[in-house]
Amino acid sequence: MRLFHALLRKKMPNGNIFTGKHRLVKQVTKDDLRKLREQFEIEEKNMFYLRNSYLTPEQSAGHTKALGRREEFLAKMRNRKRDFYDNVTIESRLGHLRHSEAWD
Repeated sequence: MRLFHALLRKKMPNGNIFTGKHRLVKQVTKDDLRKLREQFEIEEKNMFYLRNSYLTPEQSAGHTKALGRREEFLAKMRNRKRDFYDNVTIESRLGHLRHSEAWD
């Protein structure tokens, strides 16, 4: 029985198999290298786009004007002003809280 275990069992490191001097280290495969290369390519592409912006400073100054977003925003704010009533005040809204002022 001891001879069987000694000859056929896998050699395991002493102690914790994930840390320390005698740990198990996963072998690097071609698939791992391919995944790492793809990650580096994606990272390089992202860095390229960050380094070389799409718009020049002259273009970025006028692109929102060309889209007309400021006018849309101002029109939206003008329409929003109509939602409020002129005759409603805070005193009229919170008047029900003033029924007793015994704390004065």
